[in-house]
Amino acid sequence: MTIWRVGGIEIRKLPGAGFSGWLTIPLTAMMLCAAMRGQQTQTSPVKPPGAVQLAPTPPGPIQADPAYSMPTAVGSSQPGGTQAPAKPTEQPSTQPGLHVATGSVIGDETSQTQRMLRLIEDLQFHHLEQMLEDAHDGKDALPAEQQQFLQGILANRKNHPEESIRALEPLIPSIAASGNVTEEKLARQALAEDYLRSGRLADAATAYKALESRIGKHLTQDEQDDLEQPLKLLPLAADHPPMTVQAAAPFSLPYELDPLGLTDIPVFVDGVSHSWMLDPTEPFNLISSSTAHEVGLTLSAETATIHSLTGRAMTVHSTVIPRLTLGNVTYRNMTAFVFNDADFAFPESGYQVRGVLGYPVVSALGSLTVTSDATIQVQPRTGGERLTDGAPFYLDGERVLVALGKADGADDRLYAVDAAGQQSYLTSRFFSEHAPAFAQSRMQLLHLTGMENAPPVPAYLAQTVRLEVGKKVVVIHDIQVLTQPLDGTANDDTYGTLGVDVLQQFASYAFDYRTMRFTVSPH
Repeated sequence: MTIWRVGGIEIRKLPGAGFSGWLTIPLTAMMLCAAMRGQQTQTSPVKPPGAVQLAPTPPGPIQADPAYSMPTAVGSSQPGGTQAPAKPTEQPSTQPGLHVATGSVIGDETSQTQRMLRLIEDLQFHHLEQMLEDAHDGKDALPAEQQQFLQGILANRKNHPEESIRALEPLIPSIAASGNVTEEKLARQALAEDYLRSGRLADAATAYKALESRIGKHLTQDEQDDLEQPLKLLPLAADHPPMTVQAAAPFSLPYELDPLGLTDIPVFVDGVSHSWMLDPTEPFNLISSSTAHEVGLTLSAETATIHSLTGRAMTVHSTVIPRLTLGNVTYRNMTAFVFNDADFAFPESGYQVRGVLGYPVVSALGSLTVTSDATIQVQPRTGGERLTDGAPFYLDGERVLVALGKADGADDRLYAVDAAGQQSYLTSRFFSEHAPAFAQSRMQLLHLTGMENAPPVPAYLAQTVRLEVGKKVVVIHDIQVLTQPLDGTANDDTYGTLGVDVLQQFASYAFDYRTMRFTVSPH
């Protein structure tokens, strides 16, 4: 399920044209549901007569503050009057040891354990890795059990599910007995995700059920929505055989835009050729009922009804695809969930979604480089060159978070990379660090169609923003900068979302799920 998250607001996206990349590739199932429900993000007709330039200052990156090297803004004079920026929303401190307000206040601020939990909630992965290293070296008084817990959480975020399972599985009984709801929620969420990512569907079904039973009443609405699919779908597939993957030499794969502007790729389902969407943020593979019957698949007698995928009730079966081929990679015994054709049909354009390839397929591909000439270059998981430069990225539930900043990670900032998203933006967390640069700029209002209860959000247009992707400095153009969280209360937990409109500004971009590195190549 692909969404834009800023603060506690979930923005469901409308597909559009003009893609030039892969993780664009998929306009996700959630985006399809947005199209059906007519939701999109719009700005008001009030346009600023000018825009902020976030430009580089040679010879190095602009210093946003003494502690961090980040892109900053240089204000430009605006004809016709100016409007002062809104007062920056107070944001969580990113310095270890200080309180991080990402939701609830957790326990004793002097406790290393509580400090660790605050840093996890605030996505401070570099500081957490340093804390774990210091604990191993005896420099940090973190109890052994908490070291094991932290090791498991970091392994989960770095896409090492087996390592995370080994660390977290033995801790669940003691964590549950401790009464620390935050720690239990984090542990159970990570463990359930680990089982799912490693293909242990029966264990994942049990883990998600335990998560809902134990922690359900403490989950936010966003977390409850994210829980619906695995909670209801996994029991349908608990007895499915494990998927196996057979990969050969590196290869290139073409993609094409369908009538909705979605990007489809060629696959063979039991030898029958089809075009399917590729959606790395969707935790499951999906297939239309007509395609399943055409191929001769057996559907489960049991069904589940879900609402979070399209916003309305959907009846879903499970099935096992004996063989699916994508380029030089063959998947056997691939679990998929079967939706009714009408749930993802667009009669106006004559487009019918035939299938969606989710995280289980994408991560097994290894490394993917998306180029501006409509090709995807794949380095299979078991071979091929590995990406070792660029910036690290992490998995936070269904989000892909990239750490942009210094190559050593000390001053990085987390941005969500949503290659299925139609609009990029920087959050109030970014704005709070660079507010003075917007002092001479005119503000515009961001309206969210389909979210009538949310007031317009003040925003500025930045013409250029400089970002550091590992050792590489890149400049992006024309991006909205929000001045406050969309829900008016919660703090943004990332510095922005980089979607299709940013990614298509590059000649190529790449994700390597083996090394968990992300990089871009400018034109």
